[in-house]
Amino acid sequence: MVVYAGQGDPRRSIELLWRASVAEKRSGPKPGLSVDAIVDAAIAVADEHGMAFSMRAVGERLGRTAMALYTYVPGKNELVDLMYDRAMAELPVSYPLDDGWRPAVTAWAQDMWEFYSRHPWMLQVSQARPVLGPHEFAVIEALAAIMVSTGLPGRELRGIVGAINYFVRGAAQTVAEARAAGGATGEADEEWWYARSAVLTEIEPDLAKKFPMLHVLENDREPARSDPADPELPYLENDAVENFRGGLKVLLDGVERAVAKP
Repeated sequence: MVVYAGQGDPRRSIELLWRASVAEKRSGPKPGLSVDAIVDAAIAVADEHGMAFSMRAVGERLGRTAMALYTYVPGKNELVDLMYDRAMAELPVSYPLDDGWRPAVTAWAQDMWEFYSRHPWMLQVSQARPVLGPHEFAVIEALAAIMVSTGLPGRELRGIVGAINYFVRGAAQTVAEARAAGGATGEADEEWWYARSAVLTEIEPDLAKKFPMLHVLENDREPARSDPADPELPYLENDAVENFRGGLKVLLDGVERAVAKP
């Protein structure tokens, strides 16, 4: 399920994201709800149920009707933008460079990896149309600040920042989908793999000979990678963790070469 941000009214969405209209004066008693309370409730609902939620579900979590929310947030489209940006407020806005750029960018990537694990629904919000909220900007600003410290020119840094961001998001996507697969299909990972691998081996016993390079990738691993990253995790999650660590290392090795180049 892909959700596109920025589908609400442009002016109202931007005002709410940047809180330009939060201080609206209202007559009468102090309102019992707020934009922040609604967004926090929506994030909690999405953490539990994903993006297939309704304004009614958010209202019920607050002990209100869906109609009561529309005074503060025009609709679900605007709410998705607010949820996405507010969730990103959890992330650091800067990283120390005392030990250099590489440990800093590694910390940024690890924080993003863990963040997506806490809020997998964020991965359902397409990157094709950014939210354009302050916290979304701040997250990329933090990465950009680290990479600018390398001294590389902006034309190179733009591609590097994009590559790191997309790499982390893509790796996290695999984990999120693996965790959701059992509930969505009614079949646990172990059952799925055992059933199909047995049939595949029976139908095609010479698979390793037909695809020898894939056989090399699977079996010719470094000793350090012979054991799973976390024995408690399913196979696919372990594979994603290993790919995340190894892929990030190779990506940053390339950046290091570019930095060292005259």
